[in-house]
Amino acid sequence: MKGPVAGVDEAGRGPLAGPVVAAAVILDPDRPIEGLDDSKKLNEARREALDEMIRSQALAYSVIEIPPAEIDRLNILAATLFGMEQAIDTLTPSPVLALVDGNRSPKARCTVRTIVGGDAIEPAISAASILAKVARDRCMVEWHLRYPDYGFDRHKGYPTAEHLRRLSELGPCEIHRRSFGPVRNALQGGLFNAGL
Repeated sequence: MKGPVAGVDEAGRGPLAGPVVAAAVILDPDRPIEGLDDSKKLNEARREALDEMIRSQALAYSVIEIPPAEIDRLNILAATLFGMEQAIDTLTPSPVLALVDGNRSPKARCTVRTIVGGDAIEPAISAASILAKVARDRCMVEWHLRYPDYGFDRHKGYPTAEHLRRLSELGPCEIHRRSFGPVRNALQGGLFNAGL
């Protein structure tokens, strides 16, 4: 199969707040990027540096954010796959093959192949995982400026002890995912954020 090959990954399926972010990347074989790896294995400074390199050296990339309300409407798996589909289908040039991290295939316009653990072994998927992670982390830091009491800049919306405690004390804010158990429980307990 001749033609561009895209790597696809997501960040943010597990958090209680914020978007899920999908990214697709077509790397340039003439401009290899050293040090690509699963974004979770890289420290923040390294991810930021690689993010800049990927954006400047890749043939194409796309980053799609699916907001919490859409996650609640679709469910997290469907929202993630929809984001991946959008990321693949908005690439220019269009890929002939998309290599997707994990075992679920989005409905893209090209052939899709899933690879479990692909973000650690396939450079294009690693690049996508980095773009998705960096974009999502930046988004959560921006939300921290609006809702500083939740600590989004530290836990990025994941269900840490700190986040669960703040959720219990303050109730959900506008970026919490209402369909997720701890958020739903806080709502049923009559808690809400006055900033909503």
